[in-house]
Amino acid sequence: MTPLVAAAVLLAAVTHASWNAIAHRITDKLVGFTLISGGGALIGLALAPFVPLPAAGAWPYLAVSAVIHVAYYGLLMRSFQLGDFGQAYPIARGSAPLVVTVLAAVFADEYPDLWQGAGIAVACAGLSGVALWGLRGSRPDWPAILAALATGVSIASYTVVDGLGVRASGTTPGYLAWLMILEGFAVPLYALWRWRGGFAERLRPSLWIGLLGAALSVAAYALVLWAQTRAALAPVAALRESSILVGAAIGAVLFKERFGAVRVVAAALLTVGIGLMLT
Repeated sequence: MTPLVAAAVLLAAVTHASWNAIAHRITDKLVGFTLISGGGALIGLALAPFVPLPAAGAWPYLAVSAVIHVAYYGLLMRSFQLGDFGQAYPIARGSAPLVVTVLAAVFADEYPDLWQGAGIAVACAGLSGVALWGLRGSRPDWPAILAALATGVSIASYTVVDGLGVRASGTTPGYLAWLMILEGFAVPLYALWRWRGGFAERLRPSLWIGLLGAALSVAAYALVLWAQTRAALAPVAALRESSILVGAAIGAVLFKERFGAVRVVAAALLTVGIGLMLT
């Protein structure tokens, strides 16, 4: 992984944590995800006429990824409903890199070398510290934890599918545009059915912040897709989940959730892990 790719993934981590914080801040989660996923679809529609069409080999990956992304949105909404942002987000994101490592070895024939493996392991230890810190001294909320873990599995699944798909597509912008289109309308259509009437009235109070979340979401995933065409999937996934630390900081500043010494140690471990992955 080159420094340029690493910088792109770290920028994606910041933008990803930011749009997740926006989704969590909007009280009605269905409103938030309708605006973010629907806004992403509109961005995809606007982008599609100006970018190359993905190669034929990419379309099966696009179809599978769209289904997984819809499941991911549903699981993430549920996680945010059940748990605190500072705990649900880290568990969901922190569980993904190890699953990606296994899936990338099975489906992409990508095996981390000694330094990359050590970096992934150390980074995951730091990410786990952030995720599990919120459980200290309290009874585990198993429904929230299980929803977050299921979200992590969906993240790992679409990461590998999209990593293979964008490589087969021959065009990162084209793949991104059509992925946004295929995945983005499911949640708005469900909301339209669920609410029957008053669709626009429900969305209006959160419209602009939701569309900002959509733009951040598309930008974050564009950077990740580009990185996946230039580096192995597992290190990209592990580095991307540094968004957990950004999420923890956002949780502390905006949602008044404690950060704590454990998360400082976790940040140090993540930094060491990143250094090993770049070795």
